[in-house]
Order: sequence, then structure tokens, then C-alpha cells
Amino acid sequence: MRLTSLPRAALALLLCAAGAVATAQSGAIKRTVIERADVSVPHREAVVARVELAPGGVAGRHTHPGDEISYVLEGEGELLIDGAAPRPLKAGDAFVVPAGTVHDAKNTGAATLRVVGVYVVEKGKPLGSPAE
Repeated sequence: MRLTSLPRAALALLLCAAGAVATAQSGAIKRTVIERADVSVPHREAVVARVELAPGGVAGRHTHPGDEISYVLEGEGELLIDGAAPRPLKAGDAFVVPAGTVHDAKNTGAATLRVVGVYVVEKGKPLGSPAE
């Protein structure tokens, strides 16, 4: 089915949903939300996502309205947090990025970098926002 054959309301909803998943992403990164659930902290939710970053790709500098807790499944890369030295990443590594921290990720390997990200974020806000 072509997007142009969808009713306008359905197309608008689809584009909004895609925008929420694609926040703060370059064309090299793909975030797929797997689960959303309330947590014990009022006005917060946990978002579990599969994140894939193409070889040589960068996520783009961004922030989240809550904490990011991630585990590297496959591949190699670097976590780039403003004001800190680049942190090498490989399968089996985990990292935490505090809420509001400007950061980026870069795939330094020849294969896709695959990560499971858990975001504990403010409900109703975009999952990520581009940073200047």
C-alpha cells in the first residue's frame, strides 16, 4: 500500500508516530519502541526500544526528558557525552545517560550497532530532542 492511498487522518497519525520514534535521529539510526509502561514515579513512564545504528553512522547530538539505560547487544561504537572523553562500546557493555545530558553515539565498526535502550522519561514528552 502506498502512503498516498491512506486517508489523511490515518496518514497524519502514522507520521506523528514515526516522528515520535525518530526524534533526534539521523538517517543512520533506527529506534523501534517495543514497550511503554507506567513506573512507580508519578508522571514518568518506561520506554523500551531496540536501537540500530548503521556502520559509520551517528545518532546526532540529542537529549532525553529522563534517564537512558542501555545495553549493547552487537557491534562496536562510541558514546559521546558533552564534556567527557569518548567512551568505547562493544557487545556486553552497558551505559547510563542522565536526563537532559547532551550526547551522541557513533558506530565505529563494520557491522550494525544494536542496543536495547530503556528510557525512564516524562510522560507526554518526545523521547528525544535534538541538541544544538
